Amino acid sequence: MPLPLVAGAQTMCSFGLAPSTLMVTPEKRVMVENRPVANITDTKPFVNILPFGLCTSLANPITAAQTAAALGVLTPGVCTPVTVTPWLPGAPTALSGPAPTAHQGCTCSCAYGGVITIVNPGATTTIVG
Repeated sequence: MPLPLVAGAQTMCSFGLAPSTLMVTPEKRVMVENRPVANITDTKPFVNILPFGLCTSLANPITAAQTAAALGVLTPGVCTPVTVTPWLPGAPTALSGPAPTAHQGCTCSCAYGGVITIVNPGATTTIVG
């Protein structure tokens, strides 16, 4: 059984150079270990998903421009998350607010090709099922 994602969970993007923290707002949410639990829709850039430092994806216009200016030498640009999927697969039998709970096995995708994964779900003892 997976652990739920809660406010403060640590995330990482496959093209990012630094981990980030998941932000979860508390309205109409289940609380676990005194923190709001994320659901699969908590993937809004700069609201839930914060930047991952620098981005190494050439699909990111900033990275592409800086790499071109460096004559083809990969030059990471500022990370600007552009999430395009919810957290998947989610826990369909456990709801947090109006949607399935997100858990440690979930991932979401960035338009620049990155896959965002969970490094630490934040919850330590409560499981979802």
